[in-house]
Parts: sequence; C-alpha cells; structure tokens
Amino acid sequence: MQSSSAGNRFVPRLLLSPAVATLLLWMLVPLGMTLYFSAIRYNLMSPELTGFVGWANYEFFVTNPAFTDAVLNTLVLLGSTVFITVAFGLAIAMLINDPFPGQSFVRILLISPFFVMPTVNALLWKHMMMNPIYGVLAQVWTFFGLEPVNWLQDLPLFSVILMLSWQWMPFACLIFITSLQSMDREQLEASDLDGATYLQKFRYLYLPHMARAITVVIMIEVIFLLSVFAEIFTTTNGGPGTQSTNLAYLIYNEALVNFDVGSASAGAMFAIILANIVAFFLIRIVGKNLD
Repeated sequence: MQSSSAGNRFVPRLLLSPAVATLLLWMLVPLGMTLYFSAIRYNLMSPELTGFVGWANYEFFVTNPAFTDAVLNTLVLLGSTVFITVAFGLAIAMLINDPFPGQSFVRILLISPFFVMPTVNALLWKHMMMNPIYGVLAQVWTFFGLEPVNWLQDLPLFSVILMLSWQWMPFACLIFITSLQSMDREQLEASDLDGATYLQKFRYLYLPHMARAITVVIMIEVIFLLSVFAEIFTTTNGGPGTQSTNLAYLIYNEALVNFDVGSASAGAMFAIILANIVAFFLIRIVGKNLD
C-alpha cells in the first residue's frame, strides 16, 4: 500500500516537472543574468572596458541625481493612481449598481477604456485631450475665457496620473460591480425597514462586504503600476527634467540612452527589491482581509 501511495504521488510530480523546470528557468535565468551584469563593468559605448566592479554599479545608480526624484515619482504615481481609481471606481459602481434604462450599455462604455493599449491611451490623451492648442481641455478652458494649460509641460506627473487613472478605473469598477452583485439583499431590505440612511448602509454594509474586492484591486494595480513606462515614454520622456521620471524610465534611460548595461542592471535589481517589499506588505494585508 505504501509503495502504491508513493507511486501515485510520484507520477503527477513527474508529469509536472517539465512545466515547473521551464517556469523556474524562465524566472531564474533573466534574474541571474541581471545580477551578473549588475556586478560587472559593461557599457556598450566602451565594450573593451570589462571586469568585476562589485557594488560600484549600485552606488553609481543610487547616487544618480535623478534617483531620488524617480523613487518619489514612482511612489506618488502609484499612491495617487490607486487612490483615484479605488475612490472613483467605488463611487461609479455604487451609482450604476441599481437597475436603470441602458444599464448594460453604460457598463460596456465604462469597461472599454481598460482594453485600450497603454501607448494608444498615452497618444489619445497627449493629442486629443491635453494638447494646449487643439485639445479638448484647451477648448473647454478657452470657452470659459481661461488660458489653456500646457499639461505635459506644466503638470507632467499629474498628467500621467490622469492617463493611468482613466485606464485603470474601469478595472476597479468592474471588480466592484461584481462584488456588489453578491450583496445580501435581505440585509439591505432589513436596513431600509430599520430606517438606516444611505451613508450608514455604505459604512456598515457595503464597505465591509467589499473589503476583499478593494484589497484585490489595490494589489493588482500596485503590481502593474510599479512598472509604468509606455505612458511616460510616449508623452513626457520623463521630463521636464526629472519631474515625471519613475524607476522604470530611469532604468531605460541608463540602458538604452546612456548604454550603461551595468548601471541599468543594478537599477533593475533595486526595482526588484522595492517590488518585493511592496508585495510583502500587500500579501499581509490581503491575507488579513481574506481570513
């Protein structure tokens, strides 16, 4: 019996081993190469200069004048976008939760921005919405007798936050609508009979019920927003100066503008460490909400 049980466990593991090995190679080989390049001198403009440099690339990347701005911009962009998408996504989901004429059509319109590619999203906002001459926002400002704002020049980071919020809000809204559909209708009816106000129902019924959905939305958005690049590259190129430079764009700048692969690899390792720190706290928060 014991040998039969061991054989039953061995066969599934044997069948899974190719997929597991492929997955490990897919993750570990790029990570190992990045770690290797971060410890050597490797600049594409001077390929003859090589050799082990230890922590020099890390020191060079961290002491880069743009490093502090990049970290702060990454955190501001991350926090602002998550806050806007969760707050407005929750408000919109509550607004369209009850049946009304054309509800299905409105939901499709709300979800559609999430399927727009990041580069297309950036170009749409850059030319159609934020252009200071013929953009929609410029026309609105002019209509009210105000001076049009050059968004990408005067408010670059805020402009990127608006683009990302517009794209990610439908995702949050979709998750929240799905969560609202599973609300206990008997509890809501009982609260109406007890004379509870809308704010009281929102505080004591809706929010506790949607805690898991909110946590999942925050976790998924943080994972993706830590590596935002296309919107910044397409619209502001990290500028003016470093006003909209985040870690992903700074790493790109080191690798494909300055051709310093060693410094860029050190920056990538720093980004991995930062992402894992954020993930650690997020997993703890998610775990508490899912218990």
